[in-house]
Amino acid sequence: MFSLKHFLIDLNTQIVFQLLDSSSYSETFSHTASRQLSQMFFAILFFHGSEYLLAIKFHGKSNVTLKSLLISQHYIFAMIFSVLEYLLELYFFPELKENWWVSNLGLLMVIFGEIIRKLAIITAGRAFTHLIQRHHEDHHRLVTHGVYSIVRHPGYTGFLIWSVGTQIMLCNPVSTVGFSLVVWNFFHRRIPYEEFFLRQFFGVEYDEFAKRVPSGIPFVK
Repeated sequence: MFSLKHFLIDLNTQIVFQLLDSSSYSETFSHTASRQLSQMFFAILFFHGSEYLLAIKFHGKSNVTLKSLLISQHYIFAMIFSVLEYLLELYFFPELKENWWVSNLGLLMVIFGEIIRKLAIITAGRAFTHLIQRHHEDHHRLVTHGVYSIVRHPGYTGFLIWSVGTQIMLCNPVSTVGFSLVVWNFFHRRIPYEEFFLRQFFGVEYDEFAKRVPSGIPFVK
């Protein structure tokens, strides 16, 4: 995985330099490409930076590590792959990136997903953690109001919409399908595991909550 990641980084760099040296640079890196890539990198920077700052706000700096940035090797690999797809399609199929209604739909999904995710964090406060809690703590409470009255896991819902939206925004067909499947599968496995502990913590109260409110992830009860 480590060597593959570096291979993709090198490949990305080579493609960028080839495009820079190309006589068609001004056409390839048009206003469209500049805007889409800028939106992508800003979305990533804002998402992870705000996650880290909110974690510090609710849990204190001494209790927060760089893991709160939510950046793993698999995540880096996925983002590198998406940029690689974008550059290749931009070079060989530039007209694909000119589907503005698709790109703008993705941008709206990114904004909407970000809002849902941050509402989930702010509403839950200290009860929101990036790691699954296996032991009940005094401040750990069941949050059922606000955005949690609509879906049980709004943080996951927001991330799913946000992550898929980044790829629709880039008009990346392969990564759109890939991100959808990978992120959905991750939450499909994570939610039952997390809810096992939540049922231990809150018992019948959580059972009633789960019957009343959907998970927020399609096809996950």
